Amino acid sequence: MNQQPVLGFIFALIAAMAWGSLPIALQNVLRVMAAESIVWYRFFVASFALFLLLFWKKKLPALAQFSSRYWQLSVIGVLGLAGNFFLFNSSLKYIDPSVTQIFIHLSSFMMLICGVFVFKEKLGVHQKLGLAVLIFGLILFFNDKFAVLFGVNAYSTGIMLSVTAAVVWVGYGMAQKLMSRSFSAQQILLIMYAGCVIVFMPFAKFSQIEGLSGFTLGCFIYCCLNTLIGYGAYAEALNRWDVSKVSVVITLVPLFTILFSHILHKINPEHFAMPHLNSISYIGAFVVVLGAIISAAGYKLFKHRKV
Repeated sequence: MNQQPVLGFIFALIAAMAWGSLPIALQNVLRVMAAESIVWYRFFVASFALFLLLFWKKKLPALAQFSSRYWQLSVIGVLGLAGNFFLFNSSLKYIDPSVTQIFIHLSSFMMLICGVFVFKEKLGVHQKLGLAVLIFGLILFFNDKFAVLFGVNAYSTGIMLSVTAAVVWVGYGMAQKLMSRSFSAQQILLIMYAGCVIVFMPFAKFSQIEGLSGFTLGCFIYCCLNTLIGYGAYAEALNRWDVSKVSVVITLVPLFTILFSHILHKINPEHFAMPHLNSISYIGAFVVVLGAIISAAGYKLFKHRKV
């Protein structure tokens, strides 16, 4: 691969910023649209754009590529991705964007655990250390919320939805990994996006788009384009830079969410809320990201140790 580290870094940063800003825009749209409607439109825009791209490249997936195994994997992947999007969107009705994003790295760690059982992979020392650091970071992040965290209330409901979103994403992640033996990354995304369009079709309330005002309409359009921007930039970053280095930049997503929440609140406090975090919570957010960085790139410190 022809390395272009500067461009790789820029594209990875764009992806992290896109994913970091997404829940902030989503929270505004959720005030006038149901989660299932937003998700349908997002998947429709993404699948339509990918279809045009692959059609132009003459690389659309062929039916002959689908064995019964790949049909089954497609269903698992679609349900995992659809569940992730819906649950993540729904969690924003109950908790701040900065809180929903703090769980984003749980998916990666659960993928590692699944890899141990399904692919017989071994966990490196850096991955175990990264998980321990991440858990410690979560304890710091929720230092003043334990009373409500384990109660029956709106906050705990949002946390449960956010964690479940991370869990069900693993179904998509595993399906994508197994399907990559016969399909390109863009082909897999098209299959998954199109499948999700079908899943949400019966539940989408299309008339709700008429209730969008200038501001919420702008947020809605950004949400629809965000999937293309984020995943497109991520793919370009991987084409130009090492996977481990791209992964390190992507771990910054929760910090971008917190940063953007502060900036947008200063600019427009009417539409953007300030994160409800204390000083220890901010430290916890950095520790969570540190744990993800150790897991993604710590192998350079533990090259010869597998346990």
